[in-house]
Amino acid sequence: MKSRLIRLRLAPFAGALAVAVLLLSTSVQSAQEGADATGDAQLLANCPVIGDAKSEKAKQVNVFKRRMTIPTTAEIDHHATLEAVLAPGDDTKRWTQDTGATFEGYVAGVLEGGSESVNCHTNSEAYKDTHIELALNPNETDKSKYIVVEVTPQVRQRESAAGRDWSTGTLKKELLGHKVKITGWLLFDAEHVGNAINTNPDGSRIWRATVWEIHPITSIEVEN
Repeated sequence: MKSRLIRLRLAPFAGALAVAVLLLSTSVQSAQEGADATGDAQLLANCPVIGDAKSEKAKQVNVFKRRMTIPTTAEIDHHATLEAVLAPGDDTKRWTQDTGATFEGYVAGVLEGGSESVNCHTNSEAYKDTHIELALNPNETDKSKYIVVEVTPQVRQRESAAGRDWSTGTLKKELLGHKVKITGWLLFDAEHVGNAINTNPDGSRIWRATVWEIHPITSIEVEN
């Protein structure tokens, strides 16, 4: 956008007209984004725990993704450390979704999630999941060594009511590159079996070590 403005130095009137058109376009875009966000807020508020999934398998996974309870100390699997969950090999049945876990590692990435059935296909950032990529080592760039943990929009809203900002932008600013302690529920996201090296070692589109996640995240602590 800046390079376009630099090129519009033709004449005072032409420049002013171009800027006016640009501002009008930006205003229209902002209004549309606001309308989309309002619509997504209502969509999410009315979204059932199974989301708008069609298959029974997806409905079952969505119920796990939409948990709002916080795992108690007794429900935390203390064997499910980041090191253990990242261990190589087929880990399909290594853990259980009925327990929680705490991972300590370095934040390699913070990304806006996609439009998913669990959130009834919302499109606005505030009403989608936030994906946090964790690694054992700082400055790790090999995605096949990452684990994905996720903030859900429902938990984000609860945290916001308590005065904590878990928006994607804020989490990226505050967590990227830092060592953190993440607690929440274990989840086997079968949708990504083909993208994890543990379940698809010969795959060509690998961007994670395992499909096991902490999802949803219920606690975030920055350690350094």
